[in-house]
Amino acid sequence: MRDDKWLNQRLNHIWSLLFIDVSKANNVNARFKGKWRNKFGHIKLLRNKNSEIVVNSLFKDPVIPEYIIDITLAHELVHYSHGFNSPLKKLYKHPHKGGIVEKELKKRGFENMIKLEKDFIKNKWFKLHKLLTYDL
Repeated sequence: MRDDKWLNQRLNHIWSLLFIDVSKANNVNARFKGKWRNKFGHIKLLRNKNSEIVVNSLFKDPVIPEYIIDITLAHELVHYSHGFNSPLKKLYKHPHKGGIVEKELKKRGFENMIKLEKDFIKNKWFKLHKLLTYDL
């Protein structure tokens, strides 16, 4: 079952395998929230100085491929590692300028997942979003 506990397990698994070089400078938790059409997730620094990764709650539905959740978590971990909404030193002025997130994801082995994600967005996501939010 996809719940916040499962999401945090995915986050920790990805971190331990592919972001082992990134130190955890604070507590980092993930949770499902929102039903956004144009956003898969975000990271923010909380008042208590912990970081929170939020993933679109529509991704709880098993119709959404697990790789979409994984690439979303990895994307937010890149922001964390670059010092955005984390206590780590900020490495860049802007979080996406020059394609730095995609370059970092490719460097960490996510190139195939990026292609799958782009295809998912182009061919499936907007129809699925409409289906998943029909009764709202």
